[in-house]
Amino acid sequence: MNTNKIFYILVGLIAIVIFITIILVLRGMGGSSGQPVNLEFWGVFDDSEAFTGAIRGYQQSQQSQKSNVKIFYRRFSYEDYERSLIDALAAGTGPDIFMVGNAWLPKHGDKLKPLPAQIKGLKAPLFTLSSFKDQFVEVAYNDLVSGGQIYALPLYADTLALYYNKDMFNSAGITRPPTDWEEFNDDIGLLTKLDSAGNIVQSGAAMGTAKNINRSTDILMALMLQSGVKMTDSDNASATFANAVSGLTVGETALKYYTDFANPRVSTYAWNDSRHYSIDAFAQGEVAMMFNYAHQASILKAKAPRLNFGVAPMPQISSSDIKNYANYWAVGVSNASKQSDDAWKFIAYLVSREGATAYLNASQRPAARRDLIDLQRTDIDLGLFAVQALTAKSWYQIDQVTIEGIFADMIDNVNFGKSSVREALSSAESRVTVLMAKQKRQAR
Repeated sequence: MNTNKIFYILVGLIAIVIFITIILVLRGMGGSSGQPVNLEFWGVFDDSEAFTGAIRGYQQSQQSQKSNVKIFYRRFSYEDYERSLIDALAAGTGPDIFMVGNAWLPKHGDKLKPLPAQIKGLKAPLFTLSSFKDQFVEVAYNDLVSGGQIYALPLYADTLALYYNKDMFNSAGITRPPTDWEEFNDDIGLLTKLDSAGNIVQSGAAMGTAKNINRSTDILMALMLQSGVKMTDSDNASATFANAVSGLTVGETALKYYTDFANPRVSTYAWNDSRHYSIDAFAQGEVAMMFNYAHQASILKAKAPRLNFGVAPMPQISSSDIKNYANYWAVGVSNASKQSDDAWKFIAYLVSREGATAYLNASQRPAARRDLIDLQRTDIDLGLFAVQALTAKSWYQIDQVTIEGIFADMIDNVNFGKSSVREALSSAESRVTVLMAKQKRQAR
């Protein structure tokens, strides 16, 4: 009897051990074993405090799943970020998650792991193409989705707007900022002051040059898009911004309009290469208008706390076809990450209503989510930029930094008399086309 009892007890203990082992294995396969998951997140511009609330919210949301996810954020300077990222990914030491410029996909799409259609352990996909379109502004879909796959999700959506000096406007008798470019031209005439020798004493606007205007090439690209310029062909195989559209040389018109502000022989002359850098000039009360993004407002307030300035919508060519220029950052997952599913789950929370609210409140940026645009609409600082995101546009840039350099050279070539407007535009188009062909050959 004793021997039989011992036998049955041993059998029972073995069965219990096997049962517990099976449960633990199944839990591990389901991704909720409680093992720590460390995700490295690289970014630019934002301090770690911008993500603290969202990270905390995500970790709390995962507690019911007994998940132990930790996110380690590292900030880089803009100047070092892209090169550091490329080198680290090539060496196999890169992050799981990294920020992506809105025009980066053509150049860096091969470094990103697209969002899986289904993630193990989840009953529904994190995002579908339809839900992406429903939740985010249109420009984000055009920038971050390719071949039916989502490569990144937008943190926010910023656009160019008009910064203007209220005191200068009041002194010139101008009651409101311009809404179109004709009004802008008229205001330039009232605001620009020249001495007897034709030297600029007060600039109406920081327009016309390349090197001493912050985001000068963005301003020119915005003018081109508003003018109806087709920046590339339908296959994104070559640049076409020098081509006529419906018989009109819209690219030439946009370039001439922009560079005329630096031409002393033109009535809209208001700026030249000897002027202070545009942001400094505006802060010092030397220029009445400049174009920039939402984040410049806080920088100006810190730099010149007594400056009486306002922000107005970007002037338009057509009130019925509004086009604003987008520049923003998104977040994606490295294709080398060994924890890509966990990385995508965190990103999905970060751009959700809860996560994005925490990030936007901390960073003071305009929303990319349509539901949060409605909430920001009346915000005194962000409302204008949030609403403009609904009509934001961008274009396919095979290498954003190199193309910015090509456009800056194009502006300089006109201003310094090296080329006519037509020649400068055609040369820039050829250089971008060669760049596109080179990148596509390297990608094969």
